[in-house]
Amino acid sequence: MNKISATAIFPSLTGQLAALLARPVAPAARARARLHLLDWLGCATLGAQRPAGQAMAGLLREHGAGPCWTLGHGPRPLDAALRYNASLGNILEMDDVHRSSILHPGPVIIPAALAVAQHRGIDDADALLDAIVRGYEATIRIGRAIGVSHYRYWHNTASCGGFGAAAACASLYGLDQAQLVSALGNAGSRSGGLWRMRHEDVMSKQWHTADAAASGVAAAQLAAHGVSGPQAILEGEQGMFAAMSTDADPAQVTRAEADWLIFDTTFKPWPACRHAHPAIDALLQLLQRYAVPAAAVHSVRVDTYADALLFCDRPLPRTEAQARFSIQHALAAILAYGTPQLPHYAVASLDDANITRWRTCISVHADDDYSARFPQAYGARVSVTLEQGCVLTLALDDTRGDPACPMTPLDIEAKAAMLMEAAGLAPTQAAQLRQAVLALGTGTQLASLWPALSCLAQP
Repeated sequence: MNKISATAIFPSLTGQLAALLARPVAPAARARARLHLLDWLGCATLGAQRPAGQAMAGLLREHGAGPCWTLGHGPRPLDAALRYNASLGNILEMDDVHRSSILHPGPVIIPAALAVAQHRGIDDADALLDAIVRGYEATIRIGRAIGVSHYRYWHNTASCGGFGAAAACASLYGLDQAQLVSALGNAGSRSGGLWRMRHEDVMSKQWHTADAAASGVAAAQLAAHGVSGPQAILEGEQGMFAAMSTDADPAQVTRAEADWLIFDTTFKPWPACRHAHPAIDALLQLLQRYAVPAAAVHSVRVDTYADALLFCDRPLPRTEAQARFSIQHALAAILAYGTPQLPHYAVASLDDANITRWRTCISVHADDDYSARFPQAYGARVSVTLEQGCVLTLALDDTRGDPACPMTPLDIEAKAAMLMEAAGLAPTQAAQLRQAVLALGTGTQLASLWPALSCLAQP
């Protein structure tokens, strides 16, 4: 079992992290933050219309008007707006992801930063973008340090996301280093999010991101008013690493990096769990490389890491959510219709004969080598047996959207456009909204963003 010293190291890990977060944010990192903001907004806009988003809107019905914008429901008080917006970004499983920390920063950090910026009347777009960059940094560094064992029971986005929300909001509040350490300590002291919810057809995952964002915001607010928090919340006795991990690596919190870790975050092109993406990309590349028509395919074998099976070995999905967590469904849809599209994960697709016949031809297997390299690499090998008996194989570690295979800014904007238009926004409205986000920090301040967002409000 991992042993953590009972004596807090001084300065604590959160103290050292606070110092790292204090460094200036360069224009390139702000530009990257704009893309993540746009990506989250596209995901959340359509997520709000899904059953989980509509259910989470119940949070707003008990509140009157307030100063903070919400997706599709007009302004509400800070806490209600924050929790609602923060529940939406991961509904479609198209939110951004950081691989080695096994978490999704955007759905927690971005709505927290937006809510606090508007609540405080901050008009400086650079301040918002800087806050997002710092939030990603805190979440990723702690997520990668807590170890793979943590992921067995804990939803890393929930357990580590509150740190990012706290760091982002501390940046907007202008907290000093001691206050930031307290905010991080109190965010960690409220950390949680058990994976049990993924075994049942429930909406708890949306609550996880909402609660992580709200805890982080509250931690920053409390620190601003002098409420202290534990300095050694990560490495100390009865701290997070000792309680929630057997393989934590505290050095990962402060490891030197060439740049901000927001650049190490993946954009997701496909509407499926990230654990399905290696198999998706491997099959797409194999079919293209060898010019194989689907009619020539007899069967498909996928070898990948064990956690991909734990989450996505689902040969008979019965709900949209289950389809997004099914390697078999994802590959069957490719064989039936080509490049993955949103309609392939709709309810109608679950019993689509063109898809169901292919699902029975796809097998998924755990591979020791891929499992040993996870989460540093999310790999898969796809072997396609053709009708005449020959076998074609393609293996990869990096998928589209990863830092080694990046989506371009135009790709990311096109993804946001597709999601916004699928949500029913008129093309001109969607274009104005995208332009308002992409103009931030280039001489355009936040005051220009809120009117653009008003097109999402219900009449």
